[in-house]
Amino acid sequence: MDYLKETIDSLNEKLTKGEITPEQLRDETLAKIKEIDPKIKAFITVDDAAKVSSVSPKESKLAGIPIGIKDNIVTDGLKTTAASHILDNFVPVYDATVIEKLKKAGATIIGKLNMDEFAMGSSTETSYFAKTHNPWNLDKVPGGSSGGSAAAVAAGEVVAALGSDTGGSVRQPAAFNGIFGIKPTYGRVSRWGLIAFASSLDQIGVLSKRVKDSAEVLNVIAGYDEHDSTVSEKPVPDYTEALGKDVKGVRVAVPKEYFSDAVDQGVRDAVTKQIEVLKNAGAIINEVSLPYTKYVVPTYYIIASSEASSNLQRFDGIRYGYRSENAKNLLDVYLKSRSEGFGQEVKRRIMLGSFTLSAGSYDAFFRQATKVRTLIVRDFERVFEDNDVIVGPTTTTTAFGIGEEISDPLKMYNNDILTISANMAGVPAASVPAGLSDGMPVGMQIMAKRFDEASIFRVADFIERQNEFYKETPKGLED
Repeated sequence: MDYLKETIDSLNEKLTKGEITPEQLRDETLAKIKEIDPKIKAFITVDDAAKVSSVSPKESKLAGIPIGIKDNIVTDGLKTTAASHILDNFVPVYDATVIEKLKKAGATIIGKLNMDEFAMGSSTETSYFAKTHNPWNLDKVPGGSSGGSAAAVAAGEVVAALGSDTGGSVRQPAAFNGIFGIKPTYGRVSRWGLIAFASSLDQIGVLSKRVKDSAEVLNVIAGYDEHDSTVSEKPVPDYTEALGKDVKGVRVAVPKEYFSDAVDQGVRDAVTKQIEVLKNAGAIINEVSLPYTKYVVPTYYIIASSEASSNLQRFDGIRYGYRSENAKNLLDVYLKSRSEGFGQEVKRRIMLGSFTLSAGSYDAFFRQATKVRTLIVRDFERVFEDNDVIVGPTTTTTAFGIGEEISDPLKMYNNDILTISANMAGVPAASVPAGLSDGMPVGMQIMAKRFDEASIFRVADFIERQNEFYKETPKGLED
C-alpha cells in the first residue's frame, strides 16, 4: 500500500468494492511502518494487534482506515507517554473523546506518534525516546511538537494523523514536511483525553497529505462533548462541501508583519507566488497590519509556561507514571521523580511558569501578558471585519538541521512567531504546501474567523488543486 498515492476516498473505494479488506489494509500499513520507520522514527508505539472495526466502509469513509495518533492523546489499553520518561510506562484505562469518535466511525488506531516532550518544542528533539527525521531530508528536523504525526504522513506510513497545536504544533511540522495540517477553532474539538500543556491554547488538529482527507477526519472528531466544558455546541458542518470551489470574491488579508526580513527570501517568494495565484483567480487581496505580532512570542511563553506549571503538578511520582528508585522519603519522591522524569525543556518551562505565577511576579508578567493577549484578539477581530481569511508564511524558514538550534531556547521559541497568534486569538488556522525552497517544503498559513474552518478548506483546496504539490515525493526516502 503506497499511501503517498492514496487518499481516504480511494482507500474507501477499495474497501467498499472488496479489493482489500480492513484486516489486509491494517497488515499492509504495519508492514509499511516496519519498512520505513527505522529511518524516520515517527512512532513511539505501534499496535501490532490493532483492532479492526466492524463498521462497514459503505456507512463511514473512515471505516477500516488506519490513523496515527500523537502520543499525548490517551488511548485505552495502548501506551500513552507524551514522549516523556515520567510517563514511559503509562497505559490509560479510557479513550480520549476524539479516539472514541474515530473508533465509532470505524477507523483503525494503528499506533502512537513521537512528539516533543509534553508538546514543548518545535523540532521533536526533546522527546525522551528518539529524534524524528524529516522525510524530505533525514538530516533535518520534522518540526514540532507534532513532528511524528507530520513525518508519518509525509513518509506515507499513514494517510492521516491527529496532532495537537498549542502555538503552531500542527501547522509548523505540516509546513516543514510538505503536507496539510489544520488547527480548528478553540472549542471546535474536545480536549477530553488530551494531556494538557496550556489549557487555554491547546487544540487537537489533523494532518494529511491531501486537504480533503483532513476535512473528512475533522467531520468525525469535531463537535460537542459533555466531558469538556470549553467545547462549543455549534453544529458541525460538512467541511467537504467547501471543497472544489473557486476563490472569486474571497477577501484575503496579507499582514505586512508576516513578510519582514526575518522571513527567508525563499519562503517569501513561494508564498507570494501562491497569493498571486489567488489574485489571478479573482480573490481580493488586501494588505493589512497585525501590529501586536511582535509581542506574541513573549506573551505566549509567559501564558503557556504558567499554565504548564499548573497542569504538570499532577505528575508527582505518587499516583501513576515514573517514581524514582532513589527516594528515601515523601519529599524525595516528589523532587527526584520529577527531576529524573522530566526533560530539560519541560523543567525550563515549569520553572518559568512557576516564577511568573509567583506573588512577586504575577502582576508584572502574567497579568500583563493576559492584557496583551486581549490586544492580539482585537487585532484579529479588526482585520476580520473586512476580510474572510488571513494568509502568509507558516514559518520563517524551511526545516533546519537536527541539532542546529536545540541548544538555543530563544531561537527555538522564535520559530513559532507566525503561528502563535492563532492560538492566542482562538481562531482556526492551517498550513498548506506552497512550494519548495532549496529542495525543502514551504507552508502557507491560512487563518479565518472563529468556527469558519470552511473558508480555510475552500482556499487551501484551491491552492492544492493549482500547485498539485501532493505529487511531489520526499527526497529523503529515495536514499
